Amino acid sequence: MSVDGVGRSDEAEKRINEALALCFSGANGEFALKYLRSITIERVMGPNFDPNSLAHIEGQRFIVGIIEQRIKRAQQGDQP
Repeated sequence: MSVDGVGRSDEAEKRINEALALCFSGANGEFALKYLRSITIERVMGPNFDPNSLAHIEGQRFIVGIIEQRIKRAQQGDQP
């Protein structure tokens, strides 16, 4: 399975990894990814958040984590 839990061919995985790495490359791409990380992964949830809000932010964190993992794989030339 891939980082997102969906079975794909190695070629499809490589293409997705490379596409995301390209989208988030350069100064603007790095800035955008840093922004996404700041509002998801680095966000601290206080005690007043209800379970639905927490589930929502966890989903967002998961997506940003997948993007970061795929970029790293593309940069390292790793296959799924």
